[in-house]
Amino acid sequence: MTARKRYWLMKSEPDAFSIDDLKKVGTEPWNGVRNYQARNFMRSMQVGDGVLFYHSNCKEPGIVGTATVSSTAYPDETQFDPKSDYHDPKSTREDPRWSLVDVTFERKLTRTITLDEVKQHADALGEGFALTQRGSRLSVSPVTAAQWKYLLALE
Repeated sequence: MTARKRYWLMKSEPDAFSIDDLKKVGTEPWNGVRNYQARNFMRSMQVGDGVLFYHSNCKEPGIVGTATVSSTAYPDETQFDPKSDYHDPKSTREDPRWSLVDVTFERKLTRTITLDEVKQHADALGEGFALTQRGSRLSVSPVTAAQWKYLLALE
């Protein structure tokens, strides 16, 4: 029996790594996540899960594309590199603290579904949608199948 496909929203600052960067490379390890809840979400991801690619901390934050989870979680190598911004001196190879998944480009949306627009649909998206929850700043968060469908229909 195969697991049911799940959906996620993954945020990236476009000046660090954008949807165009993902399109160029095809597949990329989603490294540098240093929040335990976001890490745990990545650890539960399965190959084939859908990803809403979100540009954050920019002039027009919003959903800009879709991608697919293309690996199960494995240790994020940046945690072991003292030269990396994401180095964690408390993490060891025997007991790594941080994980990542590989993400593969699917498509760039024809237009950005802006954060303001998403907020206008907060009632339809329901209480559990991270982008519309006050104070939610997670870089990785779950999306229901209904929310996925609804958001992409806004395009």
